[in-house]
Amino acid sequence: MSEETIQLELNDAGVSPKLPTPSHPSDQIHEVPYRPVEFRDDDLPAALERCAGWLRQAQQWLGEPVDVLAVHLDYDEREGYPYYDLKLLCNEEDLAGVPVALREYARQRTA
Repeated sequence: MSEETIQLELNDAGVSPKLPTPSHPSDQIHEVPYRPVEFRDDDLPAALERCAGWLRQAQQWLGEPVDVLAVHLDYDEREGYPYYDLKLLCNEEDLAGVPVALREYARQRTA
């Protein structure tokens, strides 16, 4: 019985470099645990719209729904910081592109 490994291309943060990144400078994908994808804004609807847009792009890239484990909404009252802090806690394997790599691996084996 042989064990085969699938190589993943990951950036320094441990996610696939092909994963769509949030478009606004205040938004970011954090490191572990839970891989929070953060959207920060003084305008909650704007943060929610950017979050929804990123989620659509990520799901299109992934080829399946992103596992979102939780949605966390917080606020930051410090001067000079966006008030709303919206986070999607996402499955690390999805953000690393594991489903994409598995499909590519299966495609190569059948070719």
